[in-house]
Amino acid sequence: MLGPRQEAQAALFYEFSPEDHVPQDHLLRSIDRFVDLSSIRAHLADFYSHTGRPSVDPELLIRMLLVGYCFGIRSERRLCEEVHLNLAYRWFCRLDLNDRGPDHSTFSKNLHGRFRESELLRHLLETTVARCIEEGLVGGHRMPA
Repeated sequence: MLGPRQEAQAALFYEFSPEDHVPQDHLLRSIDRFVDLSSIRAHLADFYSHTGRPSVDPELLIRMLLVGYCFGIRSERRLCEEVHLNLAYRWFCRLDLNDRGPDHSTFSKNLHGRFRESELLRHLLETTVARCIEEGLVGGHRMPA
């Protein structure tokens, strides 16, 4: 016997945590344990205006950039779409289900403007290498030419 069609009724409240839905062995969880972006706001302070609308969090933009590098997402427009859609990417970027990620043009303007002018990516690379040396992951010696 064919049962009646089930009409989905939207719940009034949801109890949902992205933390519970990203597998423990996901690549982004492994990376997240070592990502320390606490110094970037201070590093970029002179490149932001004290007036006007609040800007997009630079940590969010760097986390998005890491997602793009790790998963081979080369298009900034596509990266913004993927972060919007993928639960693990949202978790890594610290976006709640209701949070909007940046528009691709905002992402691009920061990456090719503010970040380049401030040499933020060089700063992040140097601090990452220094941490790897502290953790004993690399020796910190130069390779012979």
